[in-house]
Amino acid sequence: MHLERVTRPEDLRGLTGSELDELATEIRDFVVDAVSGTGGHLGSNLGVVELSIALHRVFESPRDAILWDTGHQAYIHKILTGRVDRFSELRQAGGLSGYPSREESEHDVIENSHASTVLSYAYGLAVARDAGTVDRRHVVAVIGDGAMTGGLAFEALNNLGHSRRRVIIVLNDNGRSYAPTVSNLWANAQAVDERENHPSFASRVVGSLSTALTDIRLNPVYVRRQRRIERFLEQLPGVGPQAEKALEAIKAGVREFLQPPAFFEALGVRYVGPVDGHDIAATEEALRNAEELSAEGPIVVHVLTQKGRGYAPAEHDDEKHLHDAPTFDRNSGPPRVGPSGYTQAFSESVVKLAENDPRVVAITAAMPGPTGLLPFQERFPDRFFDVGIAEQHAVTAAAGMAMSGLRPVVAIYSTFLSRAWDQVVYDVALHRLPVVLCLDRAGVTGPDGASHHGMYDLALLTKVPGMRVLAPSSAQELQQMLSDAADLADDGPVVIRYPRGEARQMAESEVGTGLSARRLAEGDGGICLLAVGRMLETAEEAAALLAERGHAATVWDVRSCSVLDPAMLADADRHGVVVTIEDGIADGGVGAAIIGALGDSPRTAALGLPTAFIPQGSPAEILHRLGLDGEGVAAACLRLLD
Repeated sequence: MHLERVTRPEDLRGLTGSELDELATEIRDFVVDAVSGTGGHLGSNLGVVELSIALHRVFESPRDAILWDTGHQAYIHKILTGRVDRFSELRQAGGLSGYPSREESEHDVIENSHASTVLSYAYGLAVARDAGTVDRRHVVAVIGDGAMTGGLAFEALNNLGHSRRRVIIVLNDNGRSYAPTVSNLWANAQAVDERENHPSFASRVVGSLSTALTDIRLNPVYVRRQRRIERFLEQLPGVGPQAEKALEAIKAGVREFLQPPAFFEALGVRYVGPVDGHDIAATEEALRNAEELSAEGPIVVHVLTQKGRGYAPAEHDDEKHLHDAPTFDRNSGPPRVGPSGYTQAFSESVVKLAENDPRVVAITAAMPGPTGLLPFQERFPDRFFDVGIAEQHAVTAAAGMAMSGLRPVVAIYSTFLSRAWDQVVYDVALHRLPVVLCLDRAGVTGPDGASHHGMYDLALLTKVPGMRVLAPSSAQELQQMLSDAADLADDGPVVIRYPRGEARQMAESEVGTGLSARRLAEGDGGICLLAVGRMLETAEEAAALLAERGHAATVWDVRSCSVLDPAMLADADRHGVVVTIEDGIADGGVGAAIIGALGDSPRTAALGLPTAFIPQGSPAEILHRLGLDGEGVAAACLRLLD
């Protein structure tokens, strides 16, 4: 097997074309086997096998910085840089990260797991290289999986073109983010590619001319001659400037006809492509020529790839091409599953909300499936908006809709809402607009590690004036809160935050309403436990353990994290010990606000996540290690009693 012989990038350079193709097949089989055992990002990595091989044959990592955006498509890069033997512990506690990790390898220059950032990294690295602070030849930024729908990417692209920094940008265009990419930027190239089995005559002509033009424009000899012609025309007596402008107009017209993405060049970034990203030789040639042409400034190599390539279940998955997958049987592939737990409860409730109120619209940032909005999209296609990987735009667009009489529900992962903090505060809250923000994957999420835990939403959002922040402890609570939010939004924005995974089921009689907390158990006045969201189950476990020690604890479901229920605060204040439990950071969190509102008599502890980056692991493992399980909470209570 060729894979056994590749332990570093240099080992690729001695392989023949046929051996490289065989290696690509072996890598795909290996990745499917590995991810089937651990879960992880599958489709995006199956799509970049040949591209990754070509990159490491052309460039000399780590002397050449190869940067990945987003980092979930870097599994092949990890394999080719000597980490193949660690894939059995992919995304496990203490194991191989699912993203580039500077602690793992010198080949991982950046730790990048949120989309659309790589071009900004590339600009900064190029500035440092040009300043002589690092011995680096090339900066190569691979951007794809929908990341070019993010505004930060365009900000960096504009800056790169203006500054003429020597950066090679590989646009890995698979037409998708998690779902199909929301963009017209390269729709033409994809449309031609999708029609390849039955192309029209016009498509064949355009495709042939485009390929020929790309070959010419990637040829350094052609570029040098073009520059000489331009200088010659410029120096012609009398008519030089007009002749030069005429040549440029002709070139622009050809680009406009054949290459809609010519807007790159309007920004000062040379564009070439599209190139077949599954043809190693063609991709290598394009990259080698781009390497030489980059001496004149930034260059984009547009590479077409197929997400999920080579594995039938991924190729046939219309929703996401197995973008990510749990553990599965590789022969049959992952079972088709829809949203579950809290996400499913939200999915059902938002459809009901829209059925009863024609003003309700739903917005997501490239995550219609994971946030549970596909049923809404199917039921109300004209009231559903996927804006791409653009959380800032999603929130401010919601503000505009709310200003004009609509009732937008914005569904975003907790960790990604932090990208739109400015918009939440100054575009939504400042105007007291009726926007409902539904934050999935709040709290500890598990195997995706530090970048994906929803740690900060409670501490941040409870400080926003006029914001109401709700945290459900069951599926039924989430449904009630979304229904209540429709009325609460009359006075300004509402946040509902809920975790990943299964949701407990409760009877209707065990569900609260509005901004009121709910007392589940009344103790003897010694210990009071106040729990936020899913931590209610932890509080009940702790109460059971305390009961075994002779302490009858009072247990409250906080429900409303802002505004806090005065009745709950008054009841807590009569206890000798008050312990709050939340799955957000403790510093400045809900517990700190509760304790700050109490008198001086109780002995208190605000239990929550540390202000630290928490590595990957299962949620249960992480919470146990941090003392946020029933046993840890009970122990904290007993320490306060001593």
